Amino acid sequence: MGFLASFLVFLAFLPAILAQKSEEAGVVIETSNTAAETDDNYICATIDWWPQDKCNYDRCPWGSSSVINLNLSHPFLINAIQAFKNLRIRVGGSLQDQVLYDLGNLTSPCQPFRKEKGGLFGFSKGCLRMKRWDEVNNFFRKTGVVLTFGLNALYGRHQVQRGLWGGDWDPSNAHDFIKYTISKGYHVDSWEFGNELSGKGVGARVDAEQYGKDLIHLDTLINELHANSRTRPPLMAPGGFFDKSWFDKMLQVSGPNVVNVLTHHMYTLGPGNSPNVMSKILNPDHLNKASFVFSNLTSTIKDNGPWASAWVGESGGAYNSGGRGISNTFVNSFWYLDQLGMAAKHNTKVYCRQTLIGGFYGLLNKTTFVPNPDYYSALLWHRLMGKGVLAVNSNASPYLRVYAHCAKERAGITVLLINLSNQTTYDVDVESLNNAALQQVTKKRSFAHRLKRTVSWIGNKASDEKLCREEYHLTPKNGDLQSTIMLLNGKPLQLTDRGAVPSLAPLHRYTNSDLNISPFSIKFIVYPNFSAPGCE
Repeated sequence: MGFLASFLVFLAFLPAILAQKSEEAGVVIETSNTAAETDDNYICATIDWWPQDKCNYDRCPWGSSSVINLNLSHPFLINAIQAFKNLRIRVGGSLQDQVLYDLGNLTSPCQPFRKEKGGLFGFSKGCLRMKRWDEVNNFFRKTGVVLTFGLNALYGRHQVQRGLWGGDWDPSNAHDFIKYTISKGYHVDSWEFGNELSGKGVGARVDAEQYGKDLIHLDTLINELHANSRTRPPLMAPGGFFDKSWFDKMLQVSGPNVVNVLTHHMYTLGPGNSPNVMSKILNPDHLNKASFVFSNLTSTIKDNGPWASAWVGESGGAYNSGGRGISNTFVNSFWYLDQLGMAAKHNTKVYCRQTLIGGFYGLLNKTTFVPNPDYYSALLWHRLMGKGVLAVNSNASPYLRVYAHCAKERAGITVLLINLSNQTTYDVDVESLNNAALQQVTKKRSFAHRLKRTVSWIGNKASDEKLCREEYHLTPKNGDLQSTIMLLNGKPLQLTDRGAVPSLAPLHRYTNSDLNISPFSIKFIVYPNFSAPGCE
């Protein structure tokens, strides 16, 4: 009976076994120069303003995760941020243009957010009290945060027709707030003006010409208030969805060197309750669509604002708080890491993930503060991928996504492989364009031939020296793409008993050994001996 049972089990899995296949993929990396460059703190996460009663699709996934009520003393939160050493955080979101700063002569009472029929996003105006601002800044200083703060760009305006807000921006409350911040010695790395008011807007919109004029006033205000400071924080705008004609006009009106950073938002997976979110993540054709936004934004900067750089100021994949059971699970890392790679290729300096905590798309669980899989993906990127972006050519299937950067703060390069296929293992051959041309990969290559080619891209003569590469292989627990547990080289990534972030240790492989990536998995590979003159 034992043999028969085993045989029946074998027969049951036979179709799956036969469906598995292997393909060879050639990857050639241009290492003589970099194709683009990110900021040192490319990885960024947001902290939003949503109160506990913010709900989507009959679920309220925000809890106490806003800048107003977040538990800043939670050790898991502190450890998660400190693991990055200097994590960039953007404080902002849909309600930022309803926030009053509790200073000076306000035009209305400074009260907490509450549900309000007819209010922007269904809420009243809210209040940031200076006691809380003090607490937040002490927390940021303690954890090494690099701060971007989004200012209220609707203050003083009025609604002239449905969705359209007109009139000049009133800078008085922002002036008092920035002055207070400077007087307390708090460091804001950059100021952003408004949230999703560009183009057709989300909830509210402002005409591009008016927005451009207001940016000139804000630029003057920042210069005046920082006149005695060693550094002047950059001004960022508009923090909204890309609309070429609107962005063009804003830059033309505001003029040279006013807007230092052009920020745009991306939610390429649709609404969080869509049944198609997961299929979009696993569809390379859908992922590729984001490149059109990056390309058009690059064109806008080239033609109208060559002094400015580009940031993704907010991106959570699926909008309206993310996709439950998707945005907080392993499968979302396919989208997230692909977005990071694609954005960097298009010279994006910073990529801000919505959110650090809050909603279903938080890097941390809103209740337990335990990291979700994307947290570890972000941390690995931050530690392994340097700011120099390398051009990659590949003859692989579109289901194998390949990105390469200079290694972070060390010699060599880091390659990121993302396998979207559910049945194909890719055997990958990596070369440098400096020493080898991409050739058609065949199954008849001998080990000696592979060794010769491997040595060529290292740039050394063949020797007995055993050179190694580092591998960080990410897979879901039990093969479940919707698992909230990510495995690194087969071991679960979980906080220690004291709540510390676990060690992200690699496997070491001989450089000459075969490199492959299994179906539905992700792999970072660090080649410390890869000859890369462009990274020096």
